[in-house]
Amino acid sequence: HMRKVPLAPDVDARIIARGTPGFSGADLANLVNEAALMAARKGRRVVGQQEFEEAKDKVMMGTERRSMVMTDEEKKLTAYHEAGHAVVALHEPASDPIHKATIIPRGRALGMVMRLPETDRLSLRRDKAMADLTVAMGGRIAEELVFGADKITSGASGDIRMATQLSRSMVTQWGMSDKLGMLQYAAPEEEVFLGHSVARQQNMSDATANMVDQEIRRFVDEAYARAKKTLTSHRDELEKIAQALLEYETLDYEDIQALMRGDPIVRNEPEDPAPPPPPRKSGARSSVPTGGSRGGIHPEPQPGS
Repeated sequence: HMRKVPLAPDVDARIIARGTPGFSGADLANLVNEAALMAARKGRRVVGQQEFEEAKDKVMMGTERRSMVMTDEEKKLTAYHEAGHAVVALHEPASDPIHKATIIPRGRALGMVMRLPETDRLSLRRDKAMADLTVAMGGRIAEELVFGADKITSGASGDIRMATQLSRSMVTQWGMSDKLGMLQYAAPEEEVFLGHSVARQQNMSDATANMVDQEIRRFVDEAYARAKKTLTSHRDELEKIAQALLEYETLDYEDIQALMRGDPIVRNEPEDPAPPPPPRKSGARSSVPTGGSRGGIHPEPQPGS
């Protein structure tokens, strides 16, 4: 896919490959095409590593909504929420490494912490599932610690939904509950065909259903307690990351590691865009990078909210 566009000398395909685990061929074509479009908008003749990083973030995290107006209070709350996720992720050994943390609204989220696996993952281990549950709790707990229980927000709704679904799968499908054992308690989803809806049958007693609910809650409660212990013990790290997010808006892996070491964050100044090319003769080919005649996506439209 990268052969279709002119590349800057700083482009490292290995770095791009490590940052895109699980991408299909079509996903990679979309990434290259988006990077080429970004370079063209900047008036550059070649596509650099920076354009590939920006394109990867757009494909994986959604389009930036810088036009969205946030109050200082909302920015501060979002910064601590995302910092909570980040600090917990740093102290969960089974968690994927942090790719980026941002308080720039993307898609329908006011901010996010994106973690990426270092290799393609074909299955989910129990310790990784518990790490994901614990990281999901970090945002809400940070809100409670910094602003008080009365000031928590609906910003954790997606985290709560994800944690509930993951915990339910651990208990009812993957046999990760010692109490309920190696049984599947979730009825498989039946297909609807020929206009007939097949009702989902009840395959457990009321007592067993109650036990399932208790185990789902136990996993989430255990994750909540772990996350709260981490954030209480590392409140200084929470402050560092939150303040850095308020200053820089987006932090990558290297930025966060620098903060943990007590080093300053170093930001390279972006290069000036190349001057516009001279007028072309009729019939001459454009030097603007292109994603090729096949594949790729057009820039996605801005969400309505």
